[in-house]
Amino acid sequence: MSRAPRVDVGGEVYHIINRTNGRVKIFNTKEDYQHFENLLKEAKKLVDMRIIAYTIMPNHWHLVLYPKKDGDLSVFMQWLTLTHTQQYHVRKNTVGYGHVYQGRYKSFLVSKDNYLLQLIRYVEQNSLRAKLVQKAEDWRWGSAWKRCESRDINFLSDCPINLPSNYKSWLNHVDKGDDFEEIRFSVEKSRPFGTMEWTSKMVEKFNLVSTTRKGGRPKNGT
Repeated sequence: MSRAPRVDVGGEVYHIINRTNGRVKIFNTKEDYQHFENLLKEAKKLVDMRIIAYTIMPNHWHLVLYPKKDGDLSVFMQWLTLTHTQQYHVRKNTVGYGHVYQGRYKSFLVSKDNYLLQLIRYVEQNSLRAKLVQKAEDWRWGSAWKRCESRDINFLSDCPINLPSNYKSWLNHVDKGDDFEEIRFSVEKSRPFGTMEWTSKMVEKFNLVSTTRKGGRPKNGT
């Protein structure tokens, strides 16, 4: 099966997701999470990448990235995933024991409007929906905690659209309706996330495979 074309242009926002091989937990301790977060910081400096939002879950992670230049996204992601895989095997003494990730990361264009806000909330709510915390900002390994509890203010970049003034209450409102289903559909079908008109423009501009939703729900667990 041929791979979907990879868009890698500056000035666009991307939703990035990668899962572990067999969905096995690889983040089990504070040190495991901190190690990946430190690599995120290194990759950010290496490429001058804008990180808008992220969350690290026990067996997968989400990133919302806003690269400045063409090609920055692939350099950032290749360094991050390769370095993490190599160092993970060394730390766990599992060199030669197979893949850490199930495959190459997935990336999806995101419209820089209210659709981006929907995505940020979806990403930052992962731990809340998984019932790992009572409030999304309590999850130490994500951008919600960074915004609310951390003094590491330089880690996150400004969002192209303003976050709601009632950020915490907005963040913790769990919406199980069409908004989140459309995000899951975007992930399942490798489809840009935005209005139908914007999505059609992106499909045409970047020669993507056009995928329209025709009933049924995508798989959960993203």
